[in-house]
Amino acid sequence: MPTEVLHLPAAPLAELDARNISAWFGSRKVLHQVSLTMRAGEITALIGPSGCGKSTFLRTLNRMHELIPSAALAGEVLLDGQDIYEPARTITDARAHIGMVFQKPNPFPAMSIYDNVVSGLKLTNKRASRSRKDDLVEQSLQRAGLWKEVRDRLRQPGGSLSGGQQQRLCIARALAVTPRVLLMDEPCSALDPTSTRVIEQTMMELAHEVTIVIVTHNMQQAQRVSDRCAFFLAAQGTPGEIVESGLTSTVFSTPTDPRTADYVNGRFG
Repeated sequence: MPTEVLHLPAAPLAELDARNISAWFGSRKVLHQVSLTMRAGEITALIGPSGCGKSTFLRTLNRMHELIPSAALAGEVLLDGQDIYEPARTITDARAHIGMVFQKPNPFPAMSIYDNVVSGLKLTNKRASRSRKDDLVEQSLQRAGLWKEVRDRLRQPGGSLSGGQQQRLCIARALAVTPRVLLMDEPCSALDPTSTRVIEQTMMELAHEVTIVIVTHNMQQAQRVSDRCAFFLAAQGTPGEIVESGLTSTVFSTPTDPRTADYVNGRFG
């Protein structure tokens, strides 16, 4: 298969639209007809107690859910109006446009900082000259807020960085393939408050050039960083659903559903 030549100019901002997403693990249904529009150039926060399907929903947005044995899915995920689950589209294609940052930083520990950043190119069938890779590494690390801290040690192992730096390295690695959407699954849950502030600032700066969807259990974080949010809930023995979604300021200040009010005010969860 021919490789794709790397072009660095940023792609136009993308809207992600999930329509009637239901998901199963074997016979257990974990999501029921979830629909949510994640607007271009905004940060959308997915909130709700543990076990309500937030992370599962996030994984459906770049076709990670289907890699789990016994997993099944119904519904559509539209990237600018085109379903990423269409038979003609591959998982690699979906991930080239929709990147992912996980809860626990997962750089390749023995691989250099430099090689960590460019590692996604091979996986997405993109190639670049050495000088172009140099530019890409600098650009990606700058966008992730890490360049000034590591520019003099790019050949050191990624595992030598602190936890917060490793998470920003993972963000840089995701950005290096120029995604149009960036998914983040509790990216600050394992970090100290100082690193959390840096990651949050990075997210808010990136939202001008990439659409971001974040799962978080931190209500203050959701209020600080997101433009819109969606509250997920699963009653005992039932699959997760969205109870309420909208502007973050509205969901937190004047929610329409009493269950939302109880959750955002800390009365359960």
